[in-house]
Parts: sequence; structure tokens; C-alpha cells
Amino acid sequence: MAGIRKLELEEALALGSGWRHACHALLYAPDPGTLFGRIPLRYAVLVRGAAPPRPAPSPSPGDAGRAPGRPCFPLPQMQMRFDGRLGFPGGFVSVHDGGLEAGLNRELTEELGKAAADFRVERADYRSSHAGPGTRIVAHFYAKRLTLQQLVAVEMGAPRAKDHGLEVLGLVRVPLYTLRDGVGGLPAFLENSFIGAAKEQLLEALQDLELVEPGSFTARKIALPR
Repeated sequence: MAGIRKLELEEALALGSGWRHACHALLYAPDPGTLFGRIPLRYAVLVRGAAPPRPAPSPSPGDAGRAPGRPCFPLPQMQMRFDGRLGFPGGFVSVHDGGLEAGLNRELTEELGKAAADFRVERADYRSSHAGPGTRIVAHFYAKRLTLQQLVAVEMGAPRAKDHGLEVLGLVRVPLYTLRDGVGGLPAFLENSFIGAAKEQLLEALQDLELVEPGSFTARKIALPR
């Protein structure tokens, strides 16, 4: 996204008191499932969002383009936010009140419910920091690998969380596959509106954590963040 610059964590933490810090986490889990019995889901990846995006036509089993017998992998998630954009669970934190991760884990419990208390995001899960133009806000990004059981528990409990229906309007899984038309699946998902650096963070995580097959971004002509 134009104007957003990437920072090292030490550089970000050394910024003055006039800067605010926000932490968000990508939650993902290996998923052995298949779509239409043929397309490996690979991973469950969660995102959050606001008003539900316009539904796309349901693909038929014949739309799926994948050879049978291939292994299945993980699932990423995102959230639908109150502003109609997709993002990751988390929020503003204090660098002094227990540190970034303590604040992030509190935010996750508020947004996702009690199931988020069954795991903790640690410094080892840290991925990157970005500063926005003119906002004096630094966004810290984490990626936490869960078991599929933990991730499903988060999905089931999220509607009972404190912020559900207010700041958070629902969780969304990221489709990691592409249908035969070259549009359905991940390419169509990336046409949604994302908050801040969320799209760049998602693409970097999918590639660096190998949640998609090597070379798949190039084959699908998906532009990676620079």
C-alpha cells in the first residue's frame, strides 16, 4: 500500500511517545479437508471483517482444477471489521503494560472469545512492523499456528465474544486454492477491501510460511508486496 513503510521491531519500539502501537495476528491451522473431494484446502487461515462481502456465485464441482490424490494442507482466517474491510484480529496495545504480546492476547480474547485464552501469541510468532503515512501508528503483525481443533473452537465461540457485532462482524476463512477459471478462490478473495497493510501482511505470510504451493503466486499473476 502506498506510503506504508516496513520497520524492524527494535526501530518501531524506539519511536517516541507520540506513536501508537497496534498488534494483529493471523491464525492458521493445517486442514486435511478437500473442496468437492478434489481441491486440497491446505490450511485454515482466519480474517475478520465488517458487513459481509457480496457473495460470489457458488462454483460447481466441475470448476475445480486440481489433480486427484494431492495432499491437503492448512487453513488461514481473517475478520470482517465494522468498517466493511477485511483485517486480522487484534487492536491497539500499550508497549509498557506487559508488552506487545500481552496486549495482543487481551485483544484476541475480547474479539474472539474464551477459546482464544487456550493459546498465547508469543514473540516467536512475530512477523513484521509497518508504519502508516501521517498516522503515527505502527502495526505489528504476528502469525500463530494452531491445531484445527483450536481454530474451529475460535470460530464457534467468536459470535459470543464481547466485540462481536460491534467492532467485529464475523470471521472469514481465506481460500488458498484457485479454480479452473483462474479467478475463483484466492484471486477473487484478494479483490476485497483490506484495512491498512493487511493485504500485504497476508500475502507475505502465505508465501513465507509456505501456506500456498511454491510458485503459485507467479502462476496466478498475484503481485507480491515489495
